[in-house]
Formats: sequence, structure tokens, C-alpha cells
Amino acid sequence: MVTFPLLEDVDRAAMVAWTTTPWTLPSNLALCVNPKFTYVKAQCKATGAVYIVAESLLSQLPTKKGKSEASNGSIAKSSDVSVKTNNNDGNKVADKNGNLKKEKTKDANSSSYNILSRMSGLDLAGKRYQPLFEYFLELSDVAFRVLSDEYVTDVSGTGVVHCAPAFGEDDYRVCLMAGIIDSNEDLPDPVDADGCFTEKVEDFKGLHVKDADKAIIAAVKTKGRLVSAGSISHSYPFCWRSESPLIYKAVPSWFVAVEKIKDNLLKNNKLTYWVPDFVKDKRFHNWLENARDWAVSRTRFWGTPLPIWRSSDGKEIVVIGSVKELEDLSGHKVTDLHRHKIDHITIPSRRGPEFGVLKRVEDVFDCWFESGSMPYAYIHYPFENTELFEHNFPGDFVAEGLDQTRGWFYTLMVLSTALFDKPAFKNLICNGLVLAADGKKMSKKLRNYPPPMDVVSKYGADALRLYLINSPVVRAESLRFKEEGVFAVVKDVFLPWYNAYRFLVQNAGRLVIEGHKPFTPLSHKDLQNSDNVLDHWINSASQSLVRFVHEEMEAYRLYTVVPYLLKFVDNLTNIYVRFNRKRLKGRTGDMDCRIALSTLFYVLLTTCKAMAPFTPFFTETLYQNIRKLLGPTAERSIHFCSFPPVEGESDERIERSVTRMMTVIDLARNIRERRNKALKIPLMEMVVVHPDEEFLDDISGKLGEYVKEELNVRGLITCNNPLKYATLRAEPDFSLLGKRLGKAMGVVAKEVKSMTQDDILNFEKSGEVVVSGHHLSAGDIKVIRDFKHPDGVNKEDIDAAGDGDVLVVLDLRQDDTLMDVGTAREIVNRVQKLRKKAGLEPTDSVEIFFRTLGSKNDGQKNNTLERIFKMQASYIQEAIGSPIFEMDMLPSDAVVLASEHFDGVANGSFQISIARPSICIVDDKLGNLCNGNFDLVEGVKVYLQSRDFGALKEELSMFNDKLRVSLDGVPEVEVTHGQHFFLSLGDLKRHT
Repeated sequence: MVTFPLLEDVDRAAMVAWTTTPWTLPSNLALCVNPKFTYVKAQCKATGAVYIVAESLLSQLPTKKGKSEASNGSIAKSSDVSVKTNNNDGNKVADKNGNLKKEKTKDANSSSYNILSRMSGLDLAGKRYQPLFEYFLELSDVAFRVLSDEYVTDVSGTGVVHCAPAFGEDDYRVCLMAGIIDSNEDLPDPVDADGCFTEKVEDFKGLHVKDADKAIIAAVKTKGRLVSAGSISHSYPFCWRSESPLIYKAVPSWFVAVEKIKDNLLKNNKLTYWVPDFVKDKRFHNWLENARDWAVSRTRFWGTPLPIWRSSDGKEIVVIGSVKELEDLSGHKVTDLHRHKIDHITIPSRRGPEFGVLKRVEDVFDCWFESGSMPYAYIHYPFENTELFEHNFPGDFVAEGLDQTRGWFYTLMVLSTALFDKPAFKNLICNGLVLAADGKKMSKKLRNYPPPMDVVSKYGADALRLYLINSPVVRAESLRFKEEGVFAVVKDVFLPWYNAYRFLVQNAGRLVIEGHKPFTPLSHKDLQNSDNVLDHWINSASQSLVRFVHEEMEAYRLYTVVPYLLKFVDNLTNIYVRFNRKRLKGRTGDMDCRIALSTLFYVLLTTCKAMAPFTPFFTETLYQNIRKLLGPTAERSIHFCSFPPVEGESDERIERSVTRMMTVIDLARNIRERRNKALKIPLMEMVVVHPDEEFLDDISGKLGEYVKEELNVRGLITCNNPLKYATLRAEPDFSLLGKRLGKAMGVVAKEVKSMTQDDILNFEKSGEVVVSGHHLSAGDIKVIRDFKHPDGVNKEDIDAAGDGDVLVVLDLRQDDTLMDVGTAREIVNRVQKLRKKAGLEPTDSVEIFFRTLGSKNDGQKNNTLERIFKMQASYIQEAIGSPIFEMDMLPSDAVVLASEHFDGVANGSFQISIARPSICIVDDKLGNLCNGNFDLVEGVKVYLQSRDFGALKEELSMFNDKLRVSLDGVPEVEVTHGQHFFLSLGDLKRHT
């Protein structure tokens, strides 16, 4: 704190100013107070010194008793100094680390100072004071007086600010308004371009300003003008590269007069469309509303030279508009516009030779001026491409970070408005900043982020792209980058998507392996005749995806696409592929299989085309294999394909019904989990309760078999009477209604909750209701169905779950038949695990052999397992996709791929062996064919058994089950499949 004694004050009072930059004190030209504050003359009881400070900041003055610091000039040590500030909560003190804490000492007003008088800031305005240093006494006529302005605050300090106009924006402004400085004359500035004091400040000449702080404080102390000194923690700017402290310093600059076109800027901003819109309407609008003239010059060597030539007396200025103009005015040929190529060029004065020549000013353009000129400069407008520019300006779309609201977005708008009174762009996407995982700025020095190319190499560029598109960044919010998020995209999006594609490829290849005609996608017309409900559903859903992507991209909303894609891929894999496994594997007939594969093919193709802009590499990989089925006319790359058009209307009913079906399945799974009923345990019956007859028709008809199979229930009953299994109650949606109704929310909520069963049913039927004068629609009220146990049924035998829309009731009772089915499912599960353990692919042809074993307890054969294997054989065979036989039928020459004993199933154990198919020879018929030639019979047997199963099957399909066998030393014979031999034991069983 430093004193500035007022001249001609009867009490010899001194203004007390507080500063954190002592190096600015030699440049002091004025003091500033707030005209609305109340100031006091306070006399120190211990020393008699009289200070003037803001009344609210009186506690900032030192409170030590004894000899005055003002008179002895002692400097408090940094560890002893506290900075105090008054607020409505009472006194708080900042320790040496800058942390605020409650102060328990007595207020300085009552303990150390007497109040002599009070005055307003306006009363102090105009008073003169004794300068602290004598470096600028030549300005005494206008300087060294008290000014008033409302930028002075009472947050800290004393309410008195010392003004050095060369080193502060507000200092410069108030001194300019007061006439202390003149914008057309050199600024009183004793600091050179290196940050060192000039000869003007002879006592500190050559010292860097930050190194001079201690010397300046000592000089103030010597003059008897120091109240207190010390160190505090506060915000200060540093160079982000060198980490050296920076100083604020006024420098001569050339400006664009932005304030003159402010209204046009605001008008043009309204003509643009931004995503998200709040950046345009708030952040950017506020920045334009408070726009200041733009300093476009920089004192550097490298950069675009300012095209300004000025005379030595500053009275003649020429702004050059083209190379030709410069050549005409100067008489020099210009081939390079860099500084060192044109700085020597002069222009004769128009006033005559006696006025000398005009030289280029040394400054270069702010690089943002060049960025803002991009829409015109990149095509050399207006010197070339005039028609091209006029047809394409304003630009359709730009994208950059949130920080560019004060950078590129701003300079684009300023220059286009100044030149054409138009915005430079029509649409803009503004993204947020990507931060390190700890929320700090990503820094090469700190290495607080994973190397980008390592992330790309590990997870792929598409995964990184989708992670960013699906993050807060595309909503102009900050993202804390986490590598785990990129992995989650691979796991949740790409793996399921790829699995659906792989399932298509595997089953298309299976057709050839099994000897069928190679897969070729059916036409769209043929697929429209499919009677499978999920075919219609997935086609409708894919069209909805295409329509959604069209709409969102037209609105530039990137962030909505990925969540929709996630849901679609999840539906494709977990509904269409999962529920149609039998069809896709050919177990419901060849034609039905081809319809399902064709549907999956076209859906994957459409999805890849729609997502190609977002996942260019992944979709290209899939397309390069898929396009082989499209024929020679297919585009060579997916990025050559047109974006898929929306073809026809979506089937909203079937999409809604399938969505509800999945809700039913999820609710039933929840019941099973809650009651410890695993899915492998079959249940007798389930009831679906919903008032929508269309949905009930769909769930019991077209979708019924899928529901029963997925949930392992025997029967499905629908009920449109919501009161049969439930009681209804209504709850208001507070999140929707709260903002809309305000204080009336309490009354409305009470009435909604008191609605009767009939009221709720009428509301569901009409979709609207008036409550306390407020019109409420279907989305405003949640109807909750609480399960009501039917009479005569034990609570342990029945349970239910609902989501407010649909209610699911499960009959949990079991009988022996259901237990047998559950055991069969358990057997299937063990077989599938053994297949996986053996490393088999779904398309591999194998045969299964079983043997029931004795229990661990008594070693007796388990008749229950024996019965289940026989009674449930067709189900087991259909589920595993391979024929199943008793172990006694295992051929002696069979190649066994895996074998294992299983315990703990139906209180018994069994053995499963998996073997490759073995050729079955009909000895008598082959012997007759070979006329009893033993060598020929054995040769044919060896030949058939040595053939690859798939290749042999394909060859037989090509030649109508006939095969010519030509061996050395024996006659050629033609054998017939189904007569002389069979491909496997299962093949033999099917034929006989």
C-alpha cells in the first residue's frame, strides 16, 4: 500500500492505493475512485496519520499499534502479511497461499482508527495529489489528480486505484477520457520492447520491470510513502511456452472500426444456424454486442505485411489494394509480398517531392485477419473467380472449437459484414474442448494423454471418431478423454455389428458346404412377399435409420446419430439375428433361409452406406466383401455409392409392437431373476396385459413364437382388461410439468394422484385430461399398473412386473413335463460348450453320440436321462443342428473331435462325443455293383472315406447323386448316393 498525499488538504490526508505490480508505480499519472462508493478520512490512533480509503475496505489498513509503518517505512515479511477483504459474511483473511478464512480480530474502525469525515467518490474527483516519482512532471498541468469511474471495485484493495495508462486497459481509458493522454500522441511509457526501463526512469534504467520491484518498494519506503508491503498469491499471466511472466503494455496498433458495424454484425448473426444454438444466441451474441475495435496489426517480422504506406509526418497515408496498384504508385515490379521483398519500396508523395516519400509501416497483419479472409482469399477474389465466389458465398458450413467464438468465427463475421453486409457462413458446428482425463488441458509437456496414433493403432480410427462424435464435445461441452471410452465403442458398436456381418458370411458359405446352390441375394420384390414379421420389422427399422440420419445430418446434429446407431445395431444382433438363428442356419427350409439371409444382406448394406461418413474404414472393409454378391456393376468402393434414399414408409405399428415385445421379454427376465428361475427352466404360461388390441394381436400372433422361445414358456395369453391383474394409479411427470406449471404443480400433482380407476381408464382412452384448469396430455401423466394377485393362486406360484405401459404375469408352477424340457435345454447347453471347446465353427458338420452313465451315489443307470434323451431327441437335434445317436452306434472308423463326461444333470451323468461324419457303405449293394470283386469294393470304400465331406457333398449335388470312381488296376464304377453309400450316419437315418 502506497500513500498519495492530497495537496491543499487541511488534514494533510493521503489517498492510499494498493497494487500487485510495483513496477508500474514510476508511471503513475492519476488515481481513480468509484463515484458511488463512500470514502472516509481515517486517523490512525497510534501515529496520527490520516488516510483516505473506501469505507467498506477500511479493514485493509494495518492495525498494528506503535510506531507507524508510514513513518519508519518498515516492510512486513511475506510470511506475516495477510490481505483482508470485507463482505456480507464479515471479515475474512487470505493467508500467504491466498486461502480465505474467518478473521477473529477486532474491526480496524473501532480498534485502530478514528473516522474524521465521510465523502463520496465524486467529492474526491478532481483533487490533486503529490506525485510519487518525478519522472513525468512535464504533465503536471493535466496529470496527478483524482479521477472517478465505476470499474473500481471493493472486492480487494482500498477502493483507490493508481493509474499507469501505458499498462492497463482501464487506466488508459480513464486517462484518455480525462485528457491526461492523447491518442494521437506518444504514450508516456518508460518501458522498452524488452520489458526494461528506459532512460526516462533514470533510477531504474536498464532493469527488467519484474527485477525492479524490490528496488521500487525500497525507494517508496525511503520517501516515507509506504504503508505496508508483502507477498500474496494471485492470478498472473505467464507465457505458455517459456513460462516467463508477461506484462500488459499499450503499443501503437492499427484497428478495424468494428464498433461502427456492431448493429449489422448482430443482424447477420441472426441469419446463421448454429449447433448447438446456445453458442450463437448467448456466447457469440454477447461477444458481438460488446465488440470493440479490432487491433489487426502485430509488431513481428514474419507475417502478411500491412499494405499501408505513410509519410514521415503522418499526414499522408495510402492503403494499397492490389499488386498492380503498388507497382503503378511505386514504379517497382512486385513479385513477392513478404516483408523483406517490399519494405524497401517507397511511394512518392502526392504533395510534391519536397514532402519526401511514403514508406510502408513496419507492422504485419494479425493472422486471424488472414483466417477471416479465407472465403475470398483462397480463390484470389476479387481478382479472379468472381462468378465462382458469388455463387458460393456465404459458405454452407464451417466447424471449429468453442474458443473460436472469439477467434475465427468472429473474424469471419466481421470481415464479411464489413465487405458484403452478409455472414460468411450459413451453418456452423461448434465443438467443445478435449481435455485430459483429469480435466486439465492436454499438454505435450505434462504427457497427460495417450498418444493419438497409439489409440488409433489399438482401437482403429473409426472407434476414436465415433467416441468423439458421441461425446459432449459435439455439443460444445468439454470432454475428459478416456481411452476406456474408445474401447467401449469397439465393444458395444463394432463387435456386435461385425458379428452380424460374420453370421451372414458364415451361413452364406454353409449353403455351399452343405451342397446347396450358392447364395445370391433375392430381389427386393421377392422379399416383400415374406410372411416373417421380423423381416418386415428390420426392413422398416433400417428405413427409419436412413430417414433419421437424413434428418439429423440436414440439421447438423452429429451427436444424435451414434445413440440411434447403437440401438439399431443392438436390435439387429439381439433381435433379428438372435431370433432368426434357425432360419439363417437353414433349419426352416432352404427358401426361408435365403429370404432371411437376403434380408440381413440388404440391411447390412444399407447400414454400411448410411454410416460410411462416420465409420469410413470399417464400412469399407465390410463392403469389399459384400459387393461380391452385387455383381460386376457394383461400385468399387462404398464411398462411391450414393447415400441410401428413404424408400417407402416405415411400418410404425410393427416397430412399436417389436419394441413392446422386447419390453415384455425384459420384464419376464426380471421376474425370473427375482424368483431364481433360470431361463433353462421352462414355465407353463405367461400373461401380457395391455389395453392396445393391435399390440395384443401382434404379441399373440406374429411375435408369439419368438416370445415363447426366448422366455422358454409353453403358453402365452393376452388380456386387454387392465383391472383383472392390476390396480391403476396415476403419477404426474414432474420433470415435464414442473417448469410448465410452476407454483401450480403442487395442486395439480395432488389431483393427479387422487384420480380413480375410471378416471385413469378414460384418460388412457382419450389421451388427455383437464386438472385444476390445466390441460394435460398422454406424456404428462404416468399410469402405473400395480400387480393384483388372482384369487386361489399362491403368491409363490405367480409373479408380475410392469413398466407403466405393459404388465407381464408369469405362472411359476412346474410339472414333470416341464422339468424334462428344462433338462433337455441343459443337455443342449453342455453340447454347445463342448463344440466351442473343440474349436468348431457353426458351419462344421459333425454328429453327436451320447451314453447315460450311473449316478455318483449308486452307480445305477439313470432312467430319467435315458428317457429324456429319447423323448426330447428331436428338440435336442434341432437346437444343436446335428444328428444325435446312442454311443453304441459310433462307427469304428469315426474321427472323434471331443468327448466329455457331464455330472449333476437330472441327478445323473452322461457322456457326449463329437465326431466327424463317417461314410456309411451298404456292403451288399456295393458288392453286387462290383460283381463280388473284393479289391474293387475295398478300393471304393477307401476312396469314399478319404474324400472331404463338403467337397463330396457338393459334387453329388452337381451330378444328381451319381459319382464315378476310377482306380488303378480295377474297373471304373458309378456309385449312387442313397443306394450304395450314405454320407453319414445321420444321412442314413434320414433315408431309412
